[in-house]
Amino acid sequence: MENYFEFINSVKICAGQNALENIPFELDFLGCKKPLILSDMGVSKAGVLDIVLKILQNSNVNCNTIFKDIPADSDISVINKIASLYKAQNCDGLIACGGGSVIDTAKGVKMVLSQNSDDILALSGNEVIKKGKHIPFIVLPTTCGTGSECTSVAVIKNHETSVKMEFISSELLPDVAFVDVRLTQTLPPKLIASSAMDALCHCIEAYSGIQKNYISDAYAQTAIRLIVKNLPVVLTKPNDTARTELALASTLAGIAFSNSMVGIVHAIGHACGGDVNIPHGNAMAILLPECMKYNLENSRNEYGELLLYLAGPDIYASTPKEKRAETAIQFVEEFEKQLHNVCGLPLLLSDYNVTEEDLPKIAKKAINDGAIIVNKKPADEEEIIKILQECL
Repeated sequence: MENYFEFINSVKICAGQNALENIPFELDFLGCKKPLILSDMGVSKAGVLDIVLKILQNSNVNCNTIFKDIPADSDISVINKIASLYKAQNCDGLIACGGGSVIDTAKGVKMVLSQNSDDILALSGNEVIKKGKHIPFIVLPTTCGTGSECTSVAVIKNHETSVKMEFISSELLPDVAFVDVRLTQTLPPKLIASSAMDALCHCIEAYSGIQKNYISDAYAQTAIRLIVKNLPVVLTKPNDTARTELALASTLAGIAFSNSMVGIVHAIGHACGGDVNIPHGNAMAILLPECMKYNLENSRNEYGELLLYLAGPDIYASTPKEKRAETAIQFVEEFEKQLHNVCGLPLLLSDYNVTEEDLPKIAKKAINDGAIIVNKKPADEEEIIKILQECL
């Protein structure tokens, strides 16, 4: 643990039964009467956006400005286009209703607007922008994995270079995040498993990275316990309590990694998404066990401690201390196999037609990803290729 650390979580969280009904109140508090609503076609077709719009239409909020053409990977040019629309329509706030791509797109738009810019590329980097104009911003996450509703991070793809760029700034944090079972109840099982594995990866990397701290540890521990407890239930016998707790786990995991950062799993995962178009949550599931094995000797104590939250007190107590780290990795592997058997969660890079010839290109991009810097064990291209080979 470092002698000095920083922790921020300024987002108000409205969670539980009928949380969405508080949207008009929160918008009024923020002084927002004409928000630009961002979503995507999938969320719209699933009827989730209609629930939100009905609540807004029963208030004095003007909800006529909607943008739904957001791609699966948030895009530089789309963000600039939306920022121009915001200005042209004289909007006074943002609502993001969707998964990680929608939320990261909204974060990019907020950053462009707050800095009075026209191009998000001019703002790229880590903590390079100053406090700007306040843009009221609320988030309605429709997946249970990214935690983006409470993070100061946005991952945005430059499709011209096939690079997923990381933007990090407290300016990206929303004002309010809503956790409501109605937002996630239409998710298909495979996507639930994929997004939840993203959240689990956030927790494990947050807990074992070089920037971990006492507060982020507490969030990560709680999130792991909630994921392991509720994900199998949501996939097999779903109920509102399990869905809500799984969604809250994602939020908690987001707060954890936003304050301690991630590591090699995300560095390689971003490269896989940029180069071979593997959905982010699936990439996390495929890479996590092998990356844990790579980090084992540098993170043995942390992995051993996490066995308590992964497998429970009985297995933790009955496992010799020197074997707990390996047992934690074995638990993750078995947990993922169970998910594969229940919903078909992909577990191999070859499931996406990745071949040996693709690996050097992925490794080269992973080495240049910011997440690799805070991984406890350094890695070069050859070591990353070895990890990828184990995942084929």
